[in-house]
Amino acid sequence: MHIAQINISRLLAPIHDPLIADFAAQLDEINALAERSPGFVWRLKGEGNNATDLSPFADDLIIVTMSVWTSVEALKQFAFKSAHTVVMRRRDEWFSTFPTAYLALWWVDEGHEPTVDEAKARLRSLDEHGPTPFAFTFRQLFSPHA
Repeated sequence: MHIAQINISRLLAPIHDPLIADFAAQLDEINALAERSPGFVWRLKGEGNNATDLSPFADDLIIVTMSVWTSVEALKQFAFKSAHTVVMRRRDEWFSTFPTAYLALWWVDEGHEPTVDEAKARLRSLDEHGPTPFAFTFRQLFSPHA
């Protein structure tokens, strides 16, 4: 089993707005870092080599990051112990506070690339039921065999 994740964020302005320029300028570098990180398997991409040109939600300011990793530990290493954290320390400059679940983790079979609809269902489940084996967070992990 592999671990999938979705992270959604609401930008304070459109992606090409000068307010978001520093964030947008770092996307290629951080995505490349993810792809060469141990345990990386797959990430959602649009035509611009990131997912910012995709609009899976009614609000065009919501951007999506979705990826699959070989383990929770590999995902944690990238998310919390790499240059990714330097960028995320500045998130208040670019993103508004999200009122609902914005991050979900779930187990997928090796080789499965999750869909945005699948990921949305995981976020809804967190909002409606809290962490369960179907959808959980780093704060309350579940085994792939739960």
